[in-house]
Amino acid sequence: MTTKELTLEEFNPFYSTYINVIPKELNLIDGFEIGFKNVLGFFKSIPEDKLEYKYAEDKWTIKEVFQHIIDTERIFMYRCLRIARQDKTPLAGFEQNDYIIPSKANSKTIEALLKEYQITREYSIMLLKSFSDEDLKCIGTASGYPMSARASAFSTIGHEIWHMNIIKERYL
Repeated sequence: MTTKELTLEEFNPFYSTYINVIPKELNLIDGFEIGFKNVLGFFKSIPEDKLEYKYAEDKWTIKEVFQHIIDTERIFMYRCLRIARQDKTPLAGFEQNDYIIPSKANSKTIEALLKEYQITREYSIMLLKSFSDEDLKCIGTASGYPMSARASAFSTIGHEIWHMNIIKERYL
C-alpha cells in the first residue's frame, strides 16, 4: 500500500502537505520502519547546544518539535485505530500549541525523547501490521473531514519528514 493509491476523498486537503513529501512508491510499513531509523539518526545527530534553540521567539525548540512529532504520531495512530475498527464516531481535531507547555519537552533529555519516540513507533508498526488492506481503506471522520485509516497513517510519516526538513532549514 503506497500513497499513490490514496484518493482525494480519503483526507482533508490540509494533509497534502505531509502526504506529498512521501515518495509515491514507498510502502506504508516500510515508510514507518525507514522513518524510525531516519528520525532516530536525525535527532541523535543534533548537537546538544542546539536542542533548546528557537529560531524566533514564538517558535518551538528542537526538543519541542520532537515532542510534537511523538504526540502527533500518537494522535494520528489513535485515529487510524478507531477508523480501521470501523468506529463511525467523529474524531476531534487537536490544537498542537496546547500540547507543548504541558509536555515539558525542554526538561527531558534527548535520550528520554528518543526512547519515547522508539516506543511510540514500535507500537505504530505493530498496530499497522495487525490491519488488513481492507481495514486501512475504512473511512471515518477526523477534524470534520473524511479520513481513511491509511491516510492517517501516511500523514504520520509525512508529518515527521516535513518537520525534519523545517529543522534542517531553520534551526541547524
